[in-house]
Amino acid sequence: MTSSIARVTGLRFEYPGVRALHDVSFELERGTVTALVGPNGAGKSTLLRSMAGLDTPLAGEIFINGVDVLDSPREAHRHLGYLSDFFGVYESLTVEQCLRHAWSIHGGDEREWKARVTRTASMLGLEDRLAVVAGTLSRGLRQRLAIGQSIIHSPRLLLLDEPAAGLDPEARHALATLFRTLQSEGMTLVVSSHILAELDEYSTHMLVLRGGRMVEQRALRAAGDLDARRLRVKLAIPDARLAALLEEAGAVAIEAEGEDGATFDWTGAAPEQSVLLRNLVEAGLAVSAFDEVRQNLHDSYLETVTR
Repeated sequence: MTSSIARVTGLRFEYPGVRALHDVSFELERGTVTALVGPNGAGKSTLLRSMAGLDTPLAGEIFINGVDVLDSPREAHRHLGYLSDFFGVYESLTVEQCLRHAWSIHGGDEREWKARVTRTASMLGLEDRLAVVAGTLSRGLRQRLAIGQSIIHSPRLLLLDEPAAGLDPEARHALATLFRTLQSEGMTLVVSSHILAELDEYSTHMLVLRGGRMVEQRALRAAGDLDARRLRVKLAIPDARLAALLEEAGAVAIEAEGEDGATFDWTGAAPEQSVLLRNLVEAGLAVSAFDEVRQNLHDSYLETVTR
């Protein structure tokens, strides 16, 4: 199995008199969360709808988990979930009925629907509302239900178009937590949104569209290694040994901030990171701060479009 869950090649899409996508090509790695960003009219929704097999492009190829979306859209739907910016739920059905229907149309085994509905409702905080009619739910709860309908079949890839639009801050935070949980379970996500600060909470990659063209695709991690993290250490008392101790421990790309701090790339796992901190303290360094430095999505996006 390849590390790529999705491959888009030479995608071209036209509306009458308007070319919405110009030969867009990219791949998505498994287990990543890609922030799909760009101004209004950039082609983000068209790209997601094409990947979901809902719109037919003029040219190009789309493969999801090895399945050709254009040739076998129904088969591809078993591997993906999609939430449009104008999502819908059956307002006269209960939450349980909506989820059961979604399970059925994705080809789920009828003998397993109860367990699937219960698990999905629990993930989304809807377990106490299974008997509630969907049309009586608040917007935030309807949004959760719509997401539940798109993930009940455990898709490999989840496409979300403006999933947080109209939600209050508490609901947005709950949504970000859900996305991190889905990623930890191995799901790959593509999230389109204008709220870059929100995307920054959980995105691992950024894909920029502008005028229907792909401007850039990049990882929002330390350069050269997706497993690497950019860390910063600050000292209460300056110590000239800091850079040498970090290099000896295996840190790379060390950028000293005088003698009282430094940032560096670190590829070790969390236990090794804790050992590094302990060794610095035991060496007599007065460590006052030790944390991860994440590249800001907003600044990264502005840098990209300016360049």
